[in-house]
Amino acid sequence: MRLEPGTVVEAKALLFDMDGTLVDSRVVVERIWKRWCEENDIDWHYVLPRLHGVRMLDSVRMFAKPGMDVDAVYERLYREELEDLDGIVPIPGARQLLAALPPDTWTIVTSADTPLAEARLGAAGIVPPPRMVTGEMVTSGKPDPEGYLLGAGRMRAAPIDCLVFEDAKAGIDAGLAAGARVIAIAGDHPGDVPANVERVKDLTTLGFDGVHRGRVRLIAS
Repeated sequence: MRLEPGTVVEAKALLFDMDGTLVDSRVVVERIWKRWCEENDIDWHYVLPRLHGVRMLDSVRMFAKPGMDVDAVYERLYREELEDLDGIVPIPGARQLLAALPPDTWTIVTSADTPLAEARLGAAGIVPPPRMVTGEMVTSGKPDPEGYLLGAGRMRAAPIDCLVFEDAKAGIDAGLAAGARVIAIAGDHPGDVPANVERVKDLTTLGFDGVHRGRVRLIAS
């Protein structure tokens, strides 16, 4: 459901996914994976809707053919994603909203590992927050809630007092399973957002309205 203009949202801590939420890396990721699928006769149309929002190693395990060297495939795709930053841009409104927020009120919970997250954030002009949670810090990736539970702990907030921003179903499911309120960055896929989850087009629709009684207040426009 769309977050209506004028809606006030409050939370003790804001937990942002990275890809598709703060950083638009879709062009890069899909370019690399489509090439790999074509080289290995793997159905790209099957891979595409299942690709985003999960850790790369989990994706490789999901899509590799029997007998493939999963570690070798992962190393190749990881290297390509780390080196190819052409086309990475911030999600509209991301830099403005983050710049307005007090630095102790938000962090990032991403499926990417630390080097990849830092590279993509740098390409988008976003400084990584100090309490960022990355893929190698958890045992189970999204849709498992472990990352968001760790993020809430790092922010010294109960999950129920956190607001999660996500774009992919795996991340939305992870945020909900953690017990947090979730707002989806729907962009070009509003139909993919569960009916019970609030959504916005991008981060230009949310403005920072200060910290009130220890809770960040955002207003939708």
